[in-house]
Amino acid sequence: MIGLAVPSGPLDVLCLGAHPDDIEIACGGTLLELAARRELRATFATMTGTPERHEEARGAAEAFVPGATLRQLDLPDGRLPEHWGAVKAALEELAQELRPDLILCPSRDDSHQDHRLVAELVPTAWRDALVLEYEIPKWDGDLGPVTHYVPVSAENARRKVDLLTASYPSQVDRDWWDDEMFLGLMRLRGVECRARYAEGFVIRKAVLTLGE
Repeated sequence: MIGLAVPSGPLDVLCLGAHPDDIEIACGGTLLELAARRELRATFATMTGTPERHEEARGAAEAFVPGATLRQLDLPDGRLPEHWGAVKAALEELAQELRPDLILCPSRDDSHQDHRLVAELVPTAWRDALVLEYEIPKWDGDLGPVTHYVPVSAENARRKVDLLTASYPSQVDRDWWDDEMFLGLMRLRGVECRARYAEGFVIRKAVLTLGE
């Protein structure tokens, strides 16, 4: 197993989600680890959501990465493919403003049509950023192999779960929303990379710089 390191210094991160809570569920532990280690300038952008969900997402972003900037659209949940042009325009507008070092977004292999559309459009707007596609557990059972792992400390794994529940009270009654599910997936990915907990990602394209 070969370790890769994020460059030192301030880091600009763009976190993209189809829905409020996608980002924190999928890579909240990674964001907590990054924020603890360096100056992190984060933008959270979501494509759907009601006023209530948007308010929850604002609180969650501040809890996970204090000072994070939010961009929120109110396109209909579950219908993003019908609004392809609006999603494309929103991402291109962001790309005109932001040239992040790192992008966290859904996976192109995600079974949910909203997640998948966002993932498919990301590389058309940002061609030079490092893109990590995250995974979101769901009823569809679409979890597959990942290519890269971010170890998460036991403290931050627990903190992620606590912040999720505190930030998204509208979701806690869902039958899949519980500590065991969130911790269980992180524990499984941890086993795969010899850590206690981890979050998994897929990188489709990367340039390996060999140095002098």
